[in-house]
Amino acid sequence: MSERARPRSPLAMVVLVLLSEDPMHPYRMQQLIKSRRKDDVVNVARSNSIYQTIDRLLRDGLIEVQEKRMADLGPGRIVYGLTEEGKRTVERWINTMLASPAREFPEFRAVLAMVAGTDSGVVREQLERRAAALTATLAQLDEEMRQAEQFGLPRVLVLENEYAIAVTRAELRWVETVAADIGSGELAWSVDQLDELRRKHEPNLDA
Repeated sequence: MSERARPRSPLAMVVLVLLSEDPMHPYRMQQLIKSRRKDDVVNVARSNSIYQTIDRLLRDGLIEVQEKRMADLGPGRIVYGLTEEGKRTVERWINTMLASPAREFPEFRAVLAMVAGTDSGVVREQLERRAAALTATLAQLDEEMRQAEQFGLPRVLVLENEYAIAVTRAELRWVETVAADIGSGELAWSVDQLDELRRKHEPNLDA
């Protein structure tokens, strides 16, 4: 196996962490992810997503079949467990992901890189809509934290919620500021002027 410092997907890490608790079959993994409300962190909406992840982990030698359980009705279930390499890998993945920011390509940052070609009034309108959506998301996250406190959950089990709240609040403040700056005229641009700037400074690849 290549010494990848990060998993191919967050779901791969979650599967390994679950198997570090106990050997289990894929259906139990999916149900635990949902019951622990970690399906906000990893996508298990498609039934085959866990099976595809398991296939990759098997090929990489990180997990192995421990038991094949027969069923009276319906298909049998295969129980998986960690290999020794899987134990070392999940520790390495967690350490790396905690300490080193990943080079990611989020959708919002990508579209911000392209808005110079869009009318500022349209950009402001859509940012205001985004701010409303972020406000609703923040209210939901706050309510989930209140419920967690009522249930007496230890803080370590809701750190991802804390992080989501902090990031959402920061994004909301920034989006509101940019929308306000466009509305006041402090942030303004002309598509024609930007096109002229590009023609002046960007290389002519057709020459």
